[in-house]
Amino acid sequence: MFKIVKKQVLAPSVFLFEVEAPRVANAAKPGQFVIVRARDHGERIPLTIADYNKELGTVTIVVQELGVSTKLICNAEVGDFYVDVVGPLGNPSEFLHLDDSTLKSQRFLFVAGGVGAAPIYPQVKYLYGKGASVDVILGARNTELLILKEEIKKTCNNLYVATDDGSEGHKGLVTDVLNYLITSNGKIYDNVVTIGPMVMMKFVALCTKKYGIKTIASLNTLMVDGTGMCGACRVSVGGVTKFTCVDGPEFDAHLVDFDEAMCRLNMYKTEEGKKLKEEEEKNHQCRIGRYA
Repeated sequence: MFKIVKKQVLAPSVFLFEVEAPRVANAAKPGQFVIVRARDHGERIPLTIADYNKELGTVTIVVQELGVSTKLICNAEVGDFYVDVVGPLGNPSEFLHLDDSTLKSQRFLFVAGGVGAAPIYPQVKYLYGKGASVDVILGARNTELLILKEEIKKTCNNLYVATDDGSEGHKGLVTDVLNYLITSNGKIYDNVVTIGPMVMMKFVALCTKKYGIKTIASLNTLMVDGTGMCGACRVSVGGVTKFTCVDGPEFDAHLVDFDEAMCRLNMYKTEEGKKLKEEEEKNHQCRIGRYA
């Protein structure tokens, strides 16, 4: 059992949880994920690690309430327990293999959309702590949906914000800011890391490809089982079939078939939406029967 020691509302239907999981925290690295089960016989939900504290033995996850299983996770409160927090799983970010002197010479740009801000945070913090140059672009539909902005701002060189409605920062897309930084602001980057909605990552990759900038994308939203056994997270990378949870979750964004990945993801969303509707209708019927 894994005790919840902190719960924070980051945005509508988006929650941060800090969970006691000493072994996971001790082994965790940026880019990896955990499997969370809210209760016995519950669904296994893969969630990218948003932070970890080896001294306190805690792991931080950020969960967006999208369906039945994520709703169960999000309904938990401080003092409650999750049945499972298993990990760390997946491959850590590839820059962890670089020595400190090499990292100090590298210029990184992170482009995150929505809840993608959560998994970039430990990566940004790690690189900034090693002396690398780190810029970040955060994107969301509006100010209310921007998460972890202040935390990321403290662990990077420059933070840029883009919102669809212009309520904060640039009004428009993260790719608008990306193009501006390179073409008008004279920024030079060695590496770009993008995490967020699949369509956003697709266009970030198309943008960086024309500039010849190495780009990594995290496909964590494709994962279902988290072990590769279900095969649901299959993705084509350079024409070769990969499994996101065991071969990734990070891949060369210029080689990812994003159109195929988006088709697969939309199929999952439709199925999860049906489950949520069925659950809500069942609960509604139970309440009617109870108070009739």
